[in-house]
Amino acid sequence: MVASLKADYPLSLLLSIAGLARSTFFYHQKRFGQRPDPYVQVRARIREIFTDSNERYGHRKIMTVLVKEGLSIAKKTVLRLMQDMGIKTKVRRKRYNSHRGTVGRVAGNVLNRDFTAEEPNEKWVSDVTEFAVADQKLYLSPVIDLFDTSVVSYSMSTSPNTALTNESLIRACQGLRPGQAPLVHTDQGFQYQHVSWAAILAEYGARPSMSRKGNCWDNAVAENFFGQLKSEMFYLQKFDTVEDLKTAIDEYIHWYNFERISTRLGGLAPMEYRTKTANATEAVTALC
Repeated sequence: MVASLKADYPLSLLLSIAGLARSTFFYHQKRFGQRPDPYVQVRARIREIFTDSNERYGHRKIMTVLVKEGLSIAKKTVLRLMQDMGIKTKVRRKRYNSHRGTVGRVAGNVLNRDFTAEEPNEKWVSDVTEFAVADQKLYLSPVIDLFDTSVVSYSMSTSPNTALTNESLIRACQGLRPGQAPLVHTDQGFQYQHVSWAAILAEYGARPSMSRKGNCWDNAVAENFFGQLKSEMFYLQKFDTVEDLKTAIDEYIHWYNFERISTRLGGLAPMEYRTKTANATEAVTALC
């Protein structure tokens, strides 16, 4: 600070205010002049990554990108550099609750918090979340594959009715290959207790599973996705209309599936992980 101000103010005055000895000032000025910042290029790349992610990536994901690019750097170092640069993501979370008591058939908690899957379309989770835009509400219903946490289908509506959830489920089921019969886990929302939901599952040979009453952690993957979507997109922008928000959600989900890296997936995006895994499986099959 003294060095940056000495061109405009007497050095003796600045040293007196800062409580620095003249010899100490010149010693450190010489020392720092001989040692340039070793993180100049890293800082620039951190800012690029942060900007390219629409200011959604925190220090862990930025560190993952840097490591993928061949740089050996610790998470604490990235965090310190981001703090020095004044870079910080914004996080806010609010949950929509669709539970209205027992209004239909409630399935058991078959998933039992086992959020792992050995192959695509083995286990899905779904839920509904709410957005407020001006004096309107928009509801999103995604179907998420636990194999790679990709959003395999989704639907949006201004009403959280059964048509909303049924549409996303049908779209997901239409992509199933012969022999695939996923376990579909949800909470006990009224949409999932409805006879129409059970009919769709039965038509495609899928099996239902539901969280225990009042236990959101039983559907943690869906909850986590909603938290990411809102903190990385919705709370960072201002939307004047529902249509604007729908467009932003479309863009975010595409980015989430094809570009947003996941530390759980080894620094790959969901679809990148799915493709890489499929290629490896085909290679092993060919060798056999």
